[in-house]
Amino acid sequence: MMGSHAADGYLRFIGGQWALPPHEGGPGARPRGSVVTISREAGAGSAPVAEAIAARMRRETPEGTPPWTIFDKNLVEQVLADHELPAELAAAMPEDRRSEMADTLDGLFGLRPSSWTLVRKTASTILHLAEIGNVIVIGRGGNLITANLENAFHVRLVGSLQRRIEHLVEARHLTLEEATAYAHREDLGRRRYVKKYYGADIDDPMLYDLVINTDRVAYDEAGRLIADALDARRPLGAVR
Repeated sequence: MMGSHAADGYLRFIGGQWALPPHEGGPGARPRGSVVTISREAGAGSAPVAEAIAARMRRETPEGTPPWTIFDKNLVEQVLADHELPAELAAAMPEDRRSEMADTLDGLFGLRPSSWTLVRKTASTILHLAEIGNVIVIGRGGNLITANLENAFHVRLVGSLQRRIEHLVEARHLTLEEATAYAHREDLGRRRYVKKYYGADIDDPMLYDLVINTDRVAYDEAGRLIADALDARRPLGAVR
């Protein structure tokens, strides 16, 4: 997975030669790149699929436009930087909900911003990235945050629990028991996060442009399908 170094390069680019007004549709307006949001079941292959999309799109992206960049774990770092929040908050921003009691006590004693505040700041950062485009945003309700953007394409990755656990064992070097517990914990946490903060069912297929079963579609092939869909939807002359 591309980490903070790739994100740093993206941000340096948009802070320099891409520092033009956002796309507004008028003459001379800066064209907007696409944003792909990926919602995923744990172990369904979001990292390799995102890498496959980015690799394909980078080959097709003309010079002078932002490099295709993946925002996953590094999204938290970007949220903290955008809103000038302390780095220690990273550990307090899981893709899950905290108990109402813990949230209330932290707010009461000024220990940290509430979960609602952090979620709103996360949404603000995701919208900023989506306005520029050429980004892949994994998780955090990205599809719901960008639901009304014409340049957004929403993907859901699913798979059988058995195959997902096998992938977690290999990718994260976990035991079978650890991978099983991780899959259940992450799936539940992501489902609660989307339900609590966006009032949506993460498994609702109507929230996505494309749902891919990675039991049946290899990760590279999934990346190619998504990239092909982006090409098919992109207006003539739009940024790749």
